[in-house]
Amino acid sequence: MKKFVLLFALMIGFCATAQEKDTTATFKKRVLDATEVDFLISYYKQDGIHSAVSGGMGSEDLTDLASNIVVSMPLNEDDVLTVDVGLSAYTSASSSNINPFNGTGASGGGDDDDKKVSEPYGTPWLASSGASAQDVLMSVNANYSHSSDDRNFIWNADISFSNEYDYTSIGFGGGIAKLFNEKNTELSLKANAYLDQWRPIYPTELHEYSKYGNNFLNNGYFAGVTVYDENANSTTAYLPSQFETWQSVNRNSYSVSFSFSQILTKKLQASLFFDVLKQEGLLSTPYHRIYFADKQNYYIGQTQYIPVYETPENVGVYRLADDVERLPGTRFKLPIGIRFNYYLNETFKIRTYYRYYTDDWGITAHTANIEVPIKLSDKFTVYPMYRYYTQTASKYFAPFETHLSTEKYYTSDYDLSKFNSNQYGLGASYVDIFTKGHIWKFGLKNIDFRYNHYSRSDTLKADIASMAFKFIFQ
Repeated sequence: MKKFVLLFALMIGFCATAQEKDTTATFKKRVLDATEVDFLISYYKQDGIHSAVSGGMGSEDLTDLASNIVVSMPLNEDDVLTVDVGLSAYTSASSSNINPFNGTGASGGGDDDDKKVSEPYGTPWLASSGASAQDVLMSVNANYSHSSDDRNFIWNADISFSNEYDYTSIGFGGGIAKLFNEKNTELSLKANAYLDQWRPIYPTELHEYSKYGNNFLNNGYFAGVTVYDENANSTTAYLPSQFETWQSVNRNSYSVSFSFSQILTKKLQASLFFDVLKQEGLLSTPYHRIYFADKQNYYIGQTQYIPVYETPENVGVYRLADDVERLPGTRFKLPIGIRFNYYLNETFKIRTYYRYYTDDWGITAHTANIEVPIKLSDKFTVYPMYRYYTQTASKYFAPFETHLSTEKYYTSDYDLSKFNSNQYGLGASYVDIFTKGHIWKFGLKNIDFRYNHYSRSDTLKADIASMAFKFIFQ
């Protein structure tokens, strides 16, 4: 989660000589001259073989279409209100397998789990037809900023809200920024808090166990359904007794961010930043399955596929979970980074970025990024970019079916594994400072397009394309 970028245009007031009196009056130029409207749209697609919903193995196919409208309104010379409204709609083979059994209705929630075909089946390698196969995320963020008369001090406050099928987030925060040394030096401090709440959805088999207890195989969804062991023999021995529902469903996140920016020469600018972040509450994902190495295997579906369960050849059988992901109730994160922007000449610029990250779950990570804007004309710029990332594994991570039931914490989510990634991209922008193009009363100021390809060492691959339009209300 999910996120919001605020752009301040700081402009210096000018002085003029009054004609009626022999004195000097100071005039301020507005921080933002006119209302600006940004339309953003992006398309994201990924695939991989390590679905956390299926215990670290299975399809990670996902598509997401997102759009945002950002409106920045000058309230007077000094104050700006920015409102960002976003919608994101996704379909996911991975999350569809919260309830993987074809023909059974909604996933892991209420009574819809009782709906089933006579002999249900599923597979971690294909999407199911459950309600969790798709969802819509809605978000709203409002930010108010005030600049001092000399434009050397800015404060802002923001509030945000987002909601999807099983998760709601409310956030608020604020920050200050101070410019020194004829605006060549800037210090800023921000603080934010997010008070979130899960509406837990559990895998179908664990939801039914929590609902009916030890006799769940004769009730609800499982009434009349055959469960098989790893030798394809029918059995009533499946009992996920280690599973318990979550009693606390809150997740709170707090962050404090500091940054220092300095213009070193006419061509070189450097920035240093670090964040301190703390999370507490339900930090596990309630529908991420876990399979223990010291427990027997049980299945629903077409038994001929049990020998090839861990390959895409399996198109008809699904293994029942031993438990869900369990992680500590607190997490402390510390990212530290630096940026260098260098102006080579009128055609080329270089933007670089490095970040070091560590947390108390055992992950350390390094990120390096470079972008080279190439100005082709007064209006057109292209910018190739590259990003490298590497991280160590969390001490709570283990691959599919390697955790033991005696452990206190466990996850098979490959986002917490050891991996490295490469991201290649190309962007293009069109800028018209005179906004000659118009749609009704809105002048087109710029168009920005970006495409990135992402590949991770655990086989996850993704592509994302985005386009943004900025209009000025005239």
